[in-house]
Amino acid sequence: MKITVKGAELPMEEIRCYEKYIREKYPDRKMNRMVIEVDGEYVDITTYYDEPPFERIRRITGYLVGGMDRFNDAKRAEVADRVKHEFSPTLLE
Repeated sequence: MKITVKGAELPMEEIRCYEKYIREKYPDRKMNRMVIEVDGEYVDITTYYDEPPFERIRRITGYLVGGMDRFNDAKRAEVADRVKHEFSPTLLE
């Protein structure tokens, strides 16, 4: 993780305290960068996190699903028998 300090020099102990505070406040998020901006007696902390994993959700036969791995045989057959319709912009003219 990259830590940047702007506006003043801070002791490493203080920087680690800010880092610990943020990690305890957001324990489930993975921080990849932190910017500490010092303005006199005030300190602003900006944190940047890794993006959460993206799962594609699709509507299949009326259900919102991430995949078909939990479908039973009947629902898998329903998906296989689906008719896919073509879209042609010329039909709209």
